[in-house]
Amino acid sequence: MKILVLSWEFPPRIVGGIARHVAELYPELVKLGHEVHLMTPEFGHAPMYEVVDGVRVYRVPVADGNDFFHWVVNLNESMGLQGSKLLLEEGPFDLIHAHDWVVGDGAIALKHNFKIPLIATIHATEYGRCNGIHTEVHHYINGKEKLLADNAWRIIVCSNYMRREVELALHSPWDKIDVVHNGIRPEKKQHHQNFSALDFRRQFAEDGEKIVYYLGRMTYEKGVSVLLSAAPQVLSEMGGYVKFVIIGGGKTDHLKKQAWDMGIWHKCYFTGFMSDECLDKFQPIADCAVFPSLYEPFGIVVLESFAAHVPVVVSDTGGFPEIVQHTKTGIVTYTNNPHSLAWGILEVLKNPGYGQWLSDNAYQDLEQRFNWLKLAKQTEDVYKQVVEERSHVVW
Repeated sequence: MKILVLSWEFPPRIVGGIARHVAELYPELVKLGHEVHLMTPEFGHAPMYEVVDGVRVYRVPVADGNDFFHWVVNLNESMGLQGSKLLLEEGPFDLIHAHDWVVGDGAIALKHNFKIPLIATIHATEYGRCNGIHTEVHHYINGKEKLLADNAWRIIVCSNYMRREVELALHSPWDKIDVVHNGIRPEKKQHHQNFSALDFRRQFAEDGEKIVYYLGRMTYEKGVSVLLSAAPQVLSEMGGYVKFVIIGGGKTDHLKKQAWDMGIWHKCYFTGFMSDECLDKFQPIADCAVFPSLYEPFGIVVLESFAAHVPVVVSDTGGFPEIVQHTKTGIVTYTNNPHSLAWGILEVLKNPGYGQWLSDNAYQDLEQRFNWLKLAKQTEDVYKQVVEERSHVVW
């Protein structure tokens, strides 16, 4: 079948987990024999059209707006125009697949104008991110999410937790929502050859220090402040021989101030954004990966740590407990509880053999539950259901 995909993230434009999800799912659908056309905003020097792993990628021009919301309006207008042209020239298409509310208006317009069923993947909700709907901005985004969910023939989410959340926050019928986990290509995390791991490691920590890292956005819901609050207990029980490496772009001034005020600044290293090439070298030299989120629909970063053979400690929020099997493929701790988080980290650092066992189990779990080809077939099943149902409907 022929599918038009709309996503506001696609490499090299990487904001969160959507970019990796989209970039790794659709090549597998191409291998299954489907024709995938993907529209995404222009970015830097990336070509306006290219074929990436069999996926036909169209980057559309977007006029600058006064703020993010104006930019979104301009993006949807451009996707509507470019999408209409594409559907006329390359059609007929069987499905439109939209990833999150940011591209919702364009996707909904194309759905109605061309009478093509729309599938929506809801990666997160404003209700979940903000622990409720409190401001005008929250109401606006929540309204856009509801509009997309209402217009979708079926909704795909990444975890059972998100299925419950979408039912609650967007008032979507339970039987309209399908769960398809995120995945990863483990081969992308193979160890680099021909470089000195010890010299590379010394860029981040002294030889006697264990490396504990966080990777992700520096937003409140990611819980980095909880990790910093747990650090003194970890340092105390490890004789001070730990370095906390905080990886990711965004505003970190408040976190740096917290580390300074707590007297652990010399044990923290805020790297800022780290390229995939550098990250692939870094993860295998680390001793523990920590993801202390307050809200997390899924957590692809956990799968990346699994693939890099790094023991993982997470909070028990959102989709994490579905990914990490406590005391088998990682350690699950209480959300927003520094003492519990410290306990989990110490379990790994004090028992290297146990940590190795956890990471070995986690790596095996990738093939069993998070293989992209298996997940693509699950997505294909949703597509087939919608196409079959559409064939019996007079629109």
